[in-house]
Amino acid sequence: MAEGPYLIGIDGGTGSVRVGIFDREGTALAFHGVEYGTRFPRPGWAEQDPDEWWPCLVQAVKGAMEKSGVSAEEIAGISMDSTSCTVVAMDERDRHMRPALLWMDVRASDQAQRIRETGDPALKYNGYGAVSAEWMPSKALWLKENERETYDGAKHVCEYTDWMIHKLTGEWTASINNTSIRWYYDRDAGGWPESLYEAVGLGDVLEKFPEPVLDMGTVVGGLRREVAEEMGLKPDTPVAQGGVDAFVGALGLGVVDPGKMALITGSSHVMIGQAAEPHYGQGFFGSYSHAQVPGQYTVEGGQVSTGSIVAWFKNGFAGEAAAEAKRRGVDPYVVLNEMAQGVPVGSEGLVVVDYFQGNRTPYTDPLARGMIWGLSLGHGPGHVFRAILEGICYGTEHIFRTMRENGFEPGEAVVAGGPTKSELWMQMHADVSNVPVSFTRESEGPVLGSAMLAAVGAGVYPDVQTAARNMVHTERTIEPDAARHEEYQFYVDRYVETYPQMRESMHKTVRHVASGGAAAAAGV
Repeated sequence: MAEGPYLIGIDGGTGSVRVGIFDREGTALAFHGVEYGTRFPRPGWAEQDPDEWWPCLVQAVKGAMEKSGVSAEEIAGISMDSTSCTVVAMDERDRHMRPALLWMDVRASDQAQRIRETGDPALKYNGYGAVSAEWMPSKALWLKENERETYDGAKHVCEYTDWMIHKLTGEWTASINNTSIRWYYDRDAGGWPESLYEAVGLGDVLEKFPEPVLDMGTVVGGLRREVAEEMGLKPDTPVAQGGVDAFVGALGLGVVDPGKMALITGSSHVMIGQAAEPHYGQGFFGSYSHAQVPGQYTVEGGQVSTGSIVAWFKNGFAGEAAAEAKRRGVDPYVVLNEMAQGVPVGSEGLVVVDYFQGNRTPYTDPLARGMIWGLSLGHGPGHVFRAILEGICYGTEHIFRTMRENGFEPGEAVVAGGPTKSELWMQMHADVSNVPVSFTRESEGPVLGSAMLAAVGAGVYPDVQTAARNMVHTERTIEPDAARHEEYQFYVDRYVETYPQMRESMHKTVRHVASGGAAAAAGV
C-alpha cells in the first residue's frame, strides 16, 4: 500500500451509495457499497427517501475504511458525486419536506413542454430541442403547480449532491456542474437565465436555489464533528464540492483537456467532451460553461439503448450461441463475438437503427423506434449480432458528426463500462468514428473522479488537470483502421438516412399501439 495521504470518493448512484478510498496516485485501496430503495408511486414517477441515503452512506464509509486499513488521520479530503436531477425540497429547519424526485422521474413532461415553448435563448443548452422532464426547472415547476404547500414552504430546492454536502459540512452551496448542465446556469452570461424562469412563473425559485455556486473541487467546509464521530473520521477533514455522477466519472477517465471525449457505456451510451470554446447547435447538449474544468466548455450526447439491445438479442434470439457457450463453459457473448468476427464490415448490407427506446440525441424523440433492415435469407445470427454492434457505433458516429458540424472535433474517446469487454465492439467504435479508443486502469470512474476532487480540495493537487495527470492512468489504446473506416462511411450514411424517412411511420405506429390499436377501437 502506497503512503498517504488518502482520499475518499463518494458515488451516490441510482440504487446504492459507493465509497472508494484512493492514494494520491489513483490506486484504489478499498470499495464498499450499500443499497437503498426506490419507490414508483405511479407510472413515470420515481422517488427516494433521503432518510435512507444517510445511514447507507455512513455504513459505506465505515466499510471502506475498515477494508482499507487506513486511519482517520490519514484521510486528507472527501468529495462526492450523485445522480442528477434528483431533486429535494428542504424547509427552514433543514428537513426534507417530501421524498426526493429521482432523476428518472418524468412526471413533469407537461411542464417541460411549456418551458420549451418559451423559446428562451437559454434553451441552446439542450440543442434548441425538447426540454427534458428530468431537468431541474421542469421538476421545480411541477412542485409549484402540484404541491404548492411544499413549494412555498421550501427554503431550498436542491439536488442530492447539495443535500449530501450540507449533511457533511452544514453549509448550503450548489455545484457549477449540476447548475450548468441541468439548471441552465451560465457563468459567462452572468449566472441564472432569469428570463427563462420568469417566463414560466418560476422566478421565485432562484431564491430557493442554494448559493454560492462553486467550482468542483472547491472546499465547502470541514467535516462536522458529529458526522465525523458517526463515520469514524477526523473532524474538519476538508469536504470539496462535487457534481453529477457521469460528469465526475468523465474526470475519473481523465477527460480534462479540449478534444477529449468520455464514452461511458452500459445499457446506454453517454458522451461527455471538453472544448476550449463554446459550441451550440441542434442535436447535442451544451456547451456548458465551466461545468467540469474552469475556462473550458462541456458538450454532451447520448444513446438511450445500446448494451440493452445487445442483451435483448442475447437473451431472446441467441439459442444456438447459448448452447455452444454452455458446451464450452464460456459466456454466450464470447460465442456471439466469435460469430460476428467472421462477418464482413457492414454485415453484408444489414443495418440496425438503435432507437429501441427512443432517441436522446441528435433527435430527442421518445417516439422513435428501432429498425433492422436489409435482411436476406443469407443472413444468420452472426450477421444480426454484428449489425447490432455496428448500428450502435453508427449512432455514436452520428452524434460525433453532429458535434463536428457545430465546431467540436472529438479527438480521442476514453471508454468505460461493461461493453469494453468486447474487443470487437471497441475496435468498431474506433473504426467507424476514426478516433483512438483508450482504456484507463481504474474502471470506477465516478468514485475516482470524486477522489480527484477531494485531492484538489485537500491541496494535494492544485487543479483537476494535475490530479488527472497523476491519478488517471491509460492502460492501452485501440487505433482506428483507415480502410475499415472508409468502408464504414457508406453504412453510416445509410443509417443516417433511415430515421427521417421512417419518422412519420414510427410515430403513427407508436401512437396506434399506445391507444390500444384496432382492438381497442372495436371494443375487443
